Amino acid sequence: MLHYTAIGDAGEALDRLCSPEFEVSSHYLIAADGTLFQLVAEDKRAWHAGQGEWHGRGDVNSRSVGIELDNAGDAPFAEPQMKALETLLPELMQRWNIPPQNVIAHSDFAIGRKTDPGQKFDWHRLARSGLSIWPQQGEGVQPDRARFAAAAGRIGYPTAAGDGEFQLLLDAFRLRFSPWRKGKLTAADMHAVMDLANRFGADNLDRSEE
Repeated sequence: MLHYTAIGDAGEALDRLCSPEFEVSSHYLIAADGTLFQLVAEDKRAWHAGQGEWHGRGDVNSRSVGIELDNAGDAPFAEPQMKALETLLPELMQRWNIPPQNVIAHSDFAIGRKTDPGQKFDWHRLARSGLSIWPQQGEGVQPDRARFAAAAGRIGYPTAAGDGEFQLLLDAFRLRFSPWRKGKLTAADMHAVMDLANRFGADNLDRSEE
């Protein structure tokens, strides 16, 4: 699970992540200059996820690896940092049998509560290297909220029941895959979610770690 620190610089983030009083931690921190810090052993719980769910299961802290990225969320992520992440991720994915569809954002898991790593993070770049997923572009699928929610659930997103929950789901999906898109559910949203569900949905997933 990827996060941004949103506080000061990497030194300040390191202090906070290692301080018991804040009750927050992660397995790794990657500074803007690409320096990698391991803070918690991968087989130990780190307190980075909080409340939320993925594939219908909560307590992601107990079954995930948390990676904090030194960034305030309002600027592109530095090239040395991205390269360090692209070196770390394949090792984690191989070691823990993590498929690319389970490399997720904090905002995917905690819809409406968290926005990190935010709209400036280049998920498409990771997908081109097989380190994440990205939808094929297109339209031709009529907007249908029930079908959208069902397809998003196959990818892993929490179930959306009422109008408010649906909007949170749509906002979280767009933050990850189309942060430029606003307004009502569109045919492009539908095409994206259906494409991802068909290629990476729960029926194609072994429920490995995140």
